[in-house]
Amino acid sequence: MMAYQYIISKRLDPLFAISIGLAAAATRINREEKEKGRNAAETGDVFKKRFNIWWESGENKWG
Repeated sequence: MMAYQYIISKRLDPLFAISIGLAAAATRINREEKEKGRNAAETGDVFKKRFNIWWESGENKWG
């Protein structure tokens, strides 16, 4: 049986995976927003609005 090989290291692999996932999500959101005719500033405003709605709803576990 072959031993598991880490991409970077045991501790950095999860951070690497999260960063790849976030980058993929950001790319998809950016592409979808461009298809809707929004520029980067408008996309940022939409994100801020959605984040504030989520934060104020009490669904977050930190606040």
